[in-house]
Amino acid sequence: MIIYFSATGNSLAVARQIAIATNDITVPLTEAVRKDLSTEHRVGLVYPSYDFNAPPAVRTLVERLKLNPQAYVFIIIPCGAQAGNSIWTIRHLLQKKGIEVSYSHKIRVPDNSAIVFGRNPNDQVWKFTRFANRLTTIISDVVAERKYLHFAWWSPISWIMGTNHMQQWMLRTFRPAVNEDKCIGCGTCERVCPMRNIAVDEKAGIGPHCTACLACLHACPQQAIEVGGKPTIKERQYRNPNIKLKDLLLREAH
Repeated sequence: MIIYFSATGNSLAVARQIAIATNDITVPLTEAVRKDLSTEHRVGLVYPSYDFNAPPAVRTLVERLKLNPQAYVFIIIPCGAQAGNSIWTIRHLLQKKGIEVSYSHKIRVPDNSAIVFGRNPNDQVWKFTRFANRLTTIISDVVAERKYLHFAWWSPISWIMGTNHMQQWMLRTFRPAVNEDKCIGCGTCERVCPMRNIAVDEKAGIGPHCTACLACLHACPQQAIEVGGKPTIKERQYRNPNIKLKDLLLREAH
């Protein structure tokens, strides 16, 4: 089973490619926590790196997973550049549960947070070609159930970024807000939010459990989700080219 956490489809796309090679299924992390996975002999975790660490939601949900201590467990991080402590943190959490991670790696993908800094994530699609060979290697390693940990070691800079103070600051900085003048209450943001943190009445409302994944910002057809009061530009909204919006809306196993 390949478990993923994905906002704009990067992690889902990688999870699907691995699943095809291993003849596995892909399951969103938010659903996997409700399943008994104690009979699974191979479990992959595919999730992004936020602020040099695993997303807060991923940390919380992984602690609830019911895994087989004898399973071959691997972690793959699709990220814009640095994986930071995103592998180390989850590996440490799993060790507390008696689960050892056998393999880990990262693969660079377009950075969907680039839009917050006025950049266009779609200008980074060159990463798919440049790092295609690495993904091929990762898939080969996982199929063979090789044991090697890449990018799994503790980083002091990433630790500083992961302190509660910094995490709260980053969440405030990247927290999306609804521009009610643009919102038409279509519900797309509500259905795409992996945290089920958005409710739509006449207008969308973002709840207190935001993990700043920006899924809502990139999916909104009216560009009504903004960060820092800056208008969201349609041409800078991003979704992995191999993933359709409906794949992110369903939040079901594929």
